[in-house]
Amino acid sequence: MKKSQPDSDLDDFGRFSDPALLILISLADAPKHGYAMTEDIAVLADVRLGPGTLYGAIARLESRGLIQPIQSDDRRNPYRLTALGEKALRVRLKTMETVARAGRQRLSTSEG
Repeated sequence: MKKSQPDSDLDDFGRFSDPALLILISLADAPKHGYAMTEDIAVLADVRLGPGTLYGAIARLESRGLIQPIQSDDRRNPYRLTALGEKALRVRLKTMETVARAGRQRLSTSEG
């Protein structure tokens, strides 16, 4: 029987894996095609999105008007963040900051 190691059990716990949010963050600085988003997300969040996950999330974001494709002569289809997508990203990040602040505060009060 394998001995349980508490710290190793948490290795994946800290990784952020909301594909839609990761895509919005990736597109916040510049338009990108799918492969460039995958590489950017791997660097920024240490998460490798598979093609099905990536393109499924892209389709949902596009249908909600949060991202849109850009005309390109290349066979790759770049996407850009829309104004609505930028607003949605700002709101989500603000919510995450509020939750993180509350979590840190509660942890610090439980230590005393």
